Amino acid sequence: MFSGIVAATGRIAHLQPLEKGLRLTVEAPGLDLSDVAVGDSIAHEGVCLTVIEKAGASYKVDVSRETLDCTVGLDAPGEANLEKALRLADRLGGHLVTGHVDGVGEVLKFAPIGESHELVIRAPKPLAKYIARKGSITINGVSLTVNRVEGTDFSINLIPHTVAVTTLKRLKAGSRVNLEIDLVARYIERMMTAEA
Repeated sequence: MFSGIVAATGRIAHLQPLEKGLRLTVEAPGLDLSDVAVGDSIAHEGVCLTVIEKAGASYKVDVSRETLDCTVGLDAPGEANLEKALRLADRLGGHLVTGHVDGVGEVLKFAPIGESHELVIRAPKPLAKYIARKGSITINGVSLTVNRVEGTDFSINLIPHTVAVTTLKRLKAGSRVNLEIDLVARYIERMMTAEA
């Protein structure tokens, strides 16, 4: 589990093809890796991946073909939002995040409004029903609050700090982003539709 509060941005520095996926080498000088061991989970752009090797300020993770097919941002070198898995004693500053991406959205608008930025995203139609005004959503691993919803489109206000310390600053119209809906919404739907 994660909170959606990005601890650092790192860089996917090298990609090694595997038979069914990729092995990524991630450079993370800004992330405290002193308590990270092989087998631990770290979220990358909102995707939970397992550390398989660690050396200094870098580590390696494997990404399956299935994960690559339903996410964005892990198939090329570049910057990535990073968050270590929560411990039970950690402060939950965002919301409960699993690191399991539900779908990929498209950025319609990313523009400054005063000191902040407005981010408008079109969600895949099957996910739209889970997105609620003043509800939580995770975008590329960042826990955010939805301001407005119209059909499959929703908007978010990003404060300057969030823009400065995450990869969201690189978004533009046409960018694709990883979306994870609020965990509570999944369970409510299951309870409402499950047959006894």
